[in-house]
Amino acid sequence: MSNVALKLFNDRLPHKPYFTDELQCGLRIAGKERAILAKYIQFNQPHAQFWLCFDVDRPGAAIDWSDCNAPAPTLTIMNKANGHAHLLYALKTAVRTAPDGKIKPLKYAAAVESALREKLGADVGYSGLICKNPNHDSWQIAVWQPELYTLDWLADSLDLKSANDKDILPDYGLGRNCTLFDKTRKWAYRAIRQGWPEYEQWLQACYERASAHNSMFTSPLDGNEVMCIAKSIAKWTNSRFTIENFNEYIMRTHSSNLQSIRGSVGGKLSHGGGRKVSYNSENQRKPWLLQGVSRSSYYRNKKNGT
Repeated sequence: MSNVALKLFNDRLPHKPYFTDELQCGLRIAGKERAILAKYIQFNQPHAQFWLCFDVDRPGAAIDWSDCNAPAPTLTIMNKANGHAHLLYALKTAVRTAPDGKIKPLKYAAAVESALREKLGADVGYSGLICKNPNHDSWQIAVWQPELYTLDWLADSLDLKSANDKDILPDYGLGRNCTLFDKTRKWAYRAIRQGWPEYEQWLQACYERASAHNSMFTSPLDGNEVMCIAKSIAKWTNSRFTIENFNEYIMRTHSSNLQSIRGSVGGKLSHGGGRKVSYNSENQRKPWLLQGVSRSSYYRNKKNGT
């Protein structure tokens, strides 16, 4: 394997990745130096998607991408026993998945990823959290494309019509991340103002909300990834949405002077201010308004004939 490609993979690893030697034993977390020795490892950082990875479960998966007219992967990591492989595409610019990231690039990346998965015939149930570790001797590694991809470059060879719906995101990979992140953060912006809970309580609330959204997917994300998304949202909102900041915002945007200005502007726009009284409707039902007297006085005068 190219030393440049391996160095790129290792440089982009999280500081404390998830890792395991046996998938059925679950995941652990440790420093990069320890995790890099395992058979499987987390390859993308919590808030940055540097790689698009696909799990292709068929013999010859490491080479038949060309028969699918798919772009060449940066590298393939193949199981020597059955020919199944992980195909990784290195992005020149990472897709930001943090709560302060913009949703439009995330949706575009999700569309590219979904279309590429379809072209490769990759496993739709793959969560994308961990992959075969190219540093481990159990796998056969090959480098196909030394240049880093942009999303536009990948999109040139894909059909994004079915995967680029702005309202219906693909139920796969970044599409799930995008939906989970988007729905949970929008809920969090409002919910944190209901009592301003302590961080641990708030983190649990964010995780429960994210888990509820995740359960709606056909192939839900791994629980560790759901917790990662929930934790990023909980941390960001807990530090940015404080009661002091909120009160400052209210004072800044809802002062008596601003309210007075807004009221005068509204009055000018309505040519006199307030709701106009319809003399053909309301005053017919309430004739005492025309006389400028109370309802009781009106009926008393009417009874007396005055």
